[in-house]
Amino acid sequence: MSRDDNAARGATTQAPVRTPVRRGPGGGGPFGGMTMPGDKSLNFGPSAKRLAGRLRPERVGIVIVTLLAVVSVTFAVLGPKLLGNAINLVFSGAISAHLKAGQTQAEAIATLRASGQGQRADLISGTTLVPGAGIDFVAVGHVLMWVLALYIASSVFSYLQGYILNGITQRTVYRLRQDVEAKIHRLPLTYFDTMQRGELLSRVTNDIDNISQTLQQTLSQLLTSLLTVIGVTVMMFVVSPLLAVIALITIPLTLLVTTLIAKRSQKLFVAQWRGTGELNGQIEEAFTGHSLVKVFGRHREVEERFRQKNQEMYQASFGAQFISGLIMPSMMFVGNLMYVAIAVVGGLQVANGAMQLGDVTAFIQYSRQFTQPLTQLGSMANLLQSGVASAERVFELLDADEQSADPAEPESPEGTRGRLAFEDVSFRYVPDKPLIEDLSLVAEPGQTVAIVGPTGAGKTTLVNLMMRFYDLDSGRITLDGVDIASMTRHDLRERMGMVLQDTWLFKGTIRENIAYGRPDATEEEILDAARATYVDRFVHSLPDGYDTVLDDEGSNVSAGEKQLLTIARAFLARPSVLILDEATSSVDTRTELLVQKAMSALRADRTSFVIAHRLSTIRDADLILVMEAGRIVEQGTHAELLARGGAYYTLYNAQFAAPAEEEA
Repeated sequence: MSRDDNAARGATTQAPVRTPVRRGPGGGGPFGGMTMPGDKSLNFGPSAKRLAGRLRPERVGIVIVTLLAVVSVTFAVLGPKLLGNAINLVFSGAISAHLKAGQTQAEAIATLRASGQGQRADLISGTTLVPGAGIDFVAVGHVLMWVLALYIASSVFSYLQGYILNGITQRTVYRLRQDVEAKIHRLPLTYFDTMQRGELLSRVTNDIDNISQTLQQTLSQLLTSLLTVIGVTVMMFVVSPLLAVIALITIPLTLLVTTLIAKRSQKLFVAQWRGTGELNGQIEEAFTGHSLVKVFGRHREVEERFRQKNQEMYQASFGAQFISGLIMPSMMFVGNLMYVAIAVVGGLQVANGAMQLGDVTAFIQYSRQFTQPLTQLGSMANLLQSGVASAERVFELLDADEQSADPAEPESPEGTRGRLAFEDVSFRYVPDKPLIEDLSLVAEPGQTVAIVGPTGAGKTTLVNLMMRFYDLDSGRITLDGVDIASMTRHDLRERMGMVLQDTWLFKGTIRENIAYGRPDATEEEILDAARATYVDRFVHSLPDGYDTVLDDEGSNVSAGEKQLLTIARAFLARPSVLILDEATSSVDTRTELLVQKAMSALRADRTSFVIAHRLSTIRDADLILVMEAGRIVEQGTHAELLARGGAYYTLYNAQFAAPAEEEA
């Protein structure tokens, strides 16, 4: 799209996401205003649920991962209980070595009480021992071997779980990227007119990468932590219901601390990722217009805007990370309080003979296993908030209104004559601002139709309607008698070629850039198109000829040469309708004359629409349309319009007569 219609278009109300603040696709230039994303706070629950729903295709894998996690956690939580048994064997053996052999445990306890050693007797009553037997190292060794086997098995199952889960995560993100890519191609042009490129790129790259990291880091820990909490809770009640109740008292306190902190950091994470998109947009805008920034000496303003936005992002990021970072130390503090309570009560239980020492040590290990997953869940809160904030931004893109669907039973013109007719066409970007009203015209095959008029008259809008970049409000446009609304967009655009004022080349060879519209073109066809558009003339001066690799911006060829390449691309496509939107604006006068001759040969039996400001380039047009405020106010040949002395006469004199008078 050229810059001609920007003034007429104004702000587009059809934008699906945000209120538009810029005009046209160029981003407003290096001094344009920033696009502010919506201030909507993160809706954590529904967005998290929707993100989890993206894992639905991996149901079988998730079931396998869950089973592996259950086995791994089961083996892990059985370990402390077996270690407690080993400690009991050592403890009881050490005590029995100091008791008289030949006695029963009951006799030994009675002897101790009779001698006034009641506390020691209570301690021995809580254990199972044989007086004088000593430590059974064989039994201890057997227990330790079982513990080692359990931990090894737990690690193996944990590794398999992580390996499978990694594949699930990456495939999920892969599908999300595919959906975003497909969605972008289904979005209407209005969306891109009102969405800053840097902001869109941030959603497609930064936000999806953040989602990937969040899923990767949290899914495995989340599953393992939840299962560990359940398994450890069961084992704690098996070992000691009293101590288990003490441990569970800390859960409400933990949830309260996590909730209070998470609520404060939630909005800051939204601001952080919103700021990332804004900053990317500002950087992209400044770098794209870097030359203009330097020419007009506005680098200080650009630097100041960057500093302010960078400072805002720093404050949001610092606040989000700092506040959410308080969750883990807060939970560790609560866990330490529980540890102290268990140690004191457990010690008293051992001293009174109500528990064995090994059970207390096992419970202390369980308390650590209990608080560790809770702490991990707390530390994951900031990752989850950040990831869900990014997911919401991506879902906004996926939920944006799409262009109207192609007809279920599309029609297709027979042949490639190229007769294009506008029948009472009306269109407006903004409902209350008319642009094109009741416009009718017919372009016969082989005709060259030139469209001229002041800026904002609707010239580029006219050709955008032909390409169905926008849908009509009323009326219809037909191609060879078939309503273009009843055709698929692919079929329509395959029959049309378009060369814009703003050139676009991709990183690749000159040959690949020319063949972009027809990848199956033969070498001879590519060379013919290059010769017809005088690309061949400058290609031979390049070191690698047609194999010269252009960079992303095409900066290793001149502006005029880039324009010639885009014209060659359109020539090779051989469309039935050719649209040239200021296509020779970057070409020197001599090259322009050569291109005009080449286009004359190409236009044979094809309809051509030429948008031009330089009226000298359209003198030979079969039909010249003069547009003002979305209406065709004059039409005819160059000579007829000059003789009429109307709007075209005024435009022509403004370009040629005034300079001639000044020279005179």
